[in-house]
Amino acid sequence: MSTTPRRARWLVPVLLVAVWLAVGGVLGPYAGRLGEVATNDQAAFLPRSAESTEVIAAQRAFRQNETLPAIVVWTGTAAGTGIEDRLDAADQALASLADDQGVSGDLSPALLSEDGEAVEGVVPLRPDLGDDLAATLDRIRAAAERVPGTTVRLAGPAATQADLSDAFAGIDGLLLAVALATVLVILLLVYRSVLLPLVIILGAVFALGLACAVVYALADHDVVRVDGQVQGILSILVIGAATDYALLLTARYREELAARTDRFAAITAALRKSWGAVVASAATVALGLLALLLSDLTNNRALGPVGAIGVGCAVLSTLTFLPAVLVLLGRAAYWPARTTAGGAGHGVWRRVAGLVDRAPRRVWAVTLAVLLAGAAFAPTLASKGVPLDETFVNDAPSVAAQETLGRHFPGGSGNPTVVVADADRLEEVLGAARDTEGVASAAGATASGRPGGEPLVVDGRVRVDVTLDSAADGDAALRTVARLRTSLHAVPGADALVGGYTAQRYDTLRTAERDRTLIVPVVLAIIFLILTALLRSLLMPALLVATVALNFLATLGVSGLVFRHVFGFGGTDPSVPLYGFVFLVALGVDYNIFLMSRVREESLRHGVREGVLRGLVTTGGVITSAGVVLAATFAALGVIPLAFLAQIAFIVAFGVLLDTLVVRSLLVPALVRDIGAPAWWPGRLGHGRGKAGDGPSARTRT
Repeated sequence: MSTTPRRARWLVPVLLVAVWLAVGGVLGPYAGRLGEVATNDQAAFLPRSAESTEVIAAQRAFRQNETLPAIVVWTGTAAGTGIEDRLDAADQALASLADDQGVSGDLSPALLSEDGEAVEGVVPLRPDLGDDLAATLDRIRAAAERVPGTTVRLAGPAATQADLSDAFAGIDGLLLAVALATVLVILLLVYRSVLLPLVIILGAVFALGLACAVVYALADHDVVRVDGQVQGILSILVIGAATDYALLLTARYREELAARTDRFAAITAALRKSWGAVVASAATVALGLLALLLSDLTNNRALGPVGAIGVGCAVLSTLTFLPAVLVLLGRAAYWPARTTAGGAGHGVWRRVAGLVDRAPRRVWAVTLAVLLAGAAFAPTLASKGVPLDETFVNDAPSVAAQETLGRHFPGGSGNPTVVVADADRLEEVLGAARDTEGVASAAGATASGRPGGEPLVVDGRVRVDVTLDSAADGDAALRTVARLRTSLHAVPGADALVGGYTAQRYDTLRTAERDRTLIVPVVLAIIFLILTALLRSLLMPALLVATVALNFLATLGVSGLVFRHVFGFGGTDPSVPLYGFVFLVALGVDYNIFLMSRVREESLRHGVREGVLRGLVTTGGVITSAGVVLAATFAALGVIPLAFLAQIAFIVAFGVLLDTLVVRSLLVPALVRDIGAPAWWPGRLGHGRGKAGDGPSARTRT
């Protein structure tokens, strides 16, 4: 062979590495810039067709812009210390904010509580303040502190949104650093190699930079919306997926290097034998995420394409950058470890395979019983939403302020439920609202803006503010809104619409429940079709889908117990089980794809029985390592002090480990070993074209 072809074949990997280095250099900074186009304004993520969303549009007709209320609560330094005398001072403090650029709408006079121990003032803010919200709240606090002898607290949606922004502050750097450090440590411990972990980490970082740049461009042009939770999940998903796919490829390359001397032939063989499993795994996750486009919630729909973009970039990096670097490094990539055919941990997996081969029925029966026991507790995971005091893992100022407000005023004070109805039925609407259980008061908007004036009528419609007895974010308020809608919808000719903060939360929760019942079967169908195409079987995909679904239910059961009795969570947001399902089922199928694609390959050459054992031994170490890495990266979400992400982190991390160590290692191999060749029906293996001992009754020892 001439030297020119030899030199030419080095050109492709060198160019690929150069391209990715350029991508990293130019697009890498976007991994830290998503916050520039992210919004944590929860009003931006309302259901498109919900009644509360219609109310927002109807309110504009009253020349009342959508606002984000900040509620100022003044309390005395001691109970009953003449705070009533400071009511005028509170009014003056509120009046001084009238010209503030963040204020939207008229400022109402301060209100004294019935117990005479607190004063409340509502400052309506623009909902689009974004990064200026914190500064605006600081100005409100500074003005409020001019009232002598009082303690000032800020409550309401504006204060809650500011605390959410604080929780996500620095998410780019902190979350990325924790995730990458965790992955690096695990890879160093598992592979005992110096260069390989760094190469894998570098590929993951390049994939993340590319994904963030694409998402940044789309968000900047309003194609997708990004909030803090989508931003965090994207980082974790790309790092975890890129690492998992890289581990599969590097393990296969290591096998090929042990069997041949030519590194180019080794990487070609490794790619040929692993790219199908990698692409199928990525397609499972990406299409599962894209199923979220069926959701009526904007943040769910945003996560779908954003997550799919991230997974696509992870695959691109794995199949281009990583092979190029591996070719250039050759055996040095694994130094000081040896590139032997066995590899670390094969002894352990030979013993596991021996157990599966000796007593497959006992193995799958025991593991199935364990999973069913966990699944029995799945109904204990309450997914009906969480109140404000459970939203944050740590103490948040807005939570303490809301508790203070609730001690002195009706829970919904300062954050009323908004009703828009036909003007001719105003009295009937007011009467029905006041008669509804859980309503403290109801009053129509007036032309003068003061109580008792002429009703403000616009296009034959009026607006009514309904104050609830209970806190606007609590379960009791949700039940009151449901009763209020029933009462007002029954008023003939009123055409009443119920909106406002509590109604928005109610609609979001109901929509999330609807999304779950729609999206779950769609994701399962997608996974089944991909597995059918990859494994060329019908029974095997059905078996795998059933096992990962059971793993998900068992994880929910354990999570329900842990959340209530260990972490003290009263419940979860309805989106938590949906996100957990999409990630856990799609990612759980990944490991089954890695295993069963190798089992199928070995079974075609050695028969089903030997194929199961060889597939389990050869993939056991790499898949377990991938599962540990993925669990650790999702666990990194716990650094963000929000219950939602902490719950997602636990569900995915625990579920991935359960799937990796129990379902993929014991249950699935034992079932396939026990069923034998019919498990692959109606494919080639399912027709019994295997070696002796492949049938269901075979019990040959290894």
